[in-house]
Amino acid sequence: MYYLFICLVVINGVVFFVYGIDKWKAKKSARRISEASLLLMAALGGSVGAWLGMKVWHHKTLHKKFKYGIPLILLAQIIALLLLFYN
Repeated sequence: MYYLFICLVVINGVVFFVYGIDKWKAKKSARRISEASLLLMAALGGSVGAWLGMKVWHHKTLHKKFKYGIPLILLAQIIALLLLFYN
């Protein structure tokens, strides 16, 4: 379980900064990170980092698939972790 915790902390930290980088690129009109990639990173365990990145960087907050999708992914991951720990 310790390694799972470390992996989740690392991936969420990376995803948080990726959202910040994408916001910076948006301001600079540079080549962006695809929405599919941002959502995939959240689905692969980085939902907390994605949600925090949305809040801190004010990024993708008006897009419905992020506004509602990220919290749903986070909820599903919390349920999965609870089932893992209690079974």
